[in-house]
Amino acid sequence: MTGQSPVVVVTGGTRGIGHGLARAFLDRGCRVALCGRTADAVREAVVRLDAPPDRLIGRPADVTDRVQLAALWEAALDSFGTVDVWINNAGAVTARRPVWELTEDEVGVVVDANLMGVTNGSAIATAGFLELGRGAVWNMEGFGSDGRVLPGLGAYGATKSAVTYLTRALAADLRAHAATHPHDVRAMALSPGMVVTDVLTHGYTPQEYEKARKVFDILADTVETVTPWLAAQVLSGRTRNGGRAAWLTRRKAAGRFAGAAFRRRHVMPDHPSGIPVPAPQNEETGR
Repeated sequence: MTGQSPVVVVTGGTRGIGHGLARAFLDRGCRVALCGRTADAVREAVVRLDAPPDRLIGRPADVTDRVQLAALWEAALDSFGTVDVWINNAGAVTARRPVWELTEDEVGVVVDANLMGVTNGSAIATAGFLELGRGAVWNMEGFGSDGRVLPGLGAYGATKSAVTYLTRALAADLRAHAATHPHDVRAMALSPGMVVTDVLTHGYTPQEYEKARKVFDILADTVETVTPWLAAQVLSGRTRNGGRAAWLTRRKAAGRFAGAAFRRRHVMPDHPSGIPVPAPQNEETGR
């Protein structure tokens, strides 16, 4: 980090986890640049965050277009003079259906946003950080990153598994590059666990949701709970190149299950309709 307040770029920062991260970084004195797919979404997000223009900027950008992400990097650099952290958070989710019932276009939207979007963001940010000599790229993990499998999440889980590999490969590339060109650029994974957003609740019938909700109420947390912790981990600078910062560890999950009989948690809405249904190529909001 530089001596001044850190500059953080968050893709998919207009809603959900991305928006929560933007707020958490602002609360910690950072300067923030965020993007969303549409100018209206960006404008509304900036209004909600209510920060002065010397601390917050927003730009419309489609993460599947590397040129648009390059423009986001330049906008942050022009506005704040530097960039310290880049978080690839934007993504999409399919309907909760078997792979053979998904159209090629439906799968393509998720692959483009979750894998190509992260690849594009990583490429732009890493190249920029190498020119600066330091910086941190964080890629958002999700369901599938740890190898778990669930029916109906084939395309989404596959992309998140790929993101985990991509992050490790990028970290390996950076280590190899440092052997001949010393630098302090790191690539790391950010794992929010189960977060109460549309990605977590979409696609359930009322009966399915009532059953799933029993587990969600044990393991899930709100955006407002998770994102301040994630922001603190990012700013601490303690995570090594190729490492990850995980909110819901296996130990924490086991502890919650063990204590579920004694401590009842109620974090989920009573009905899945309590959270908006996601649209294709929406910003990443949960896992």
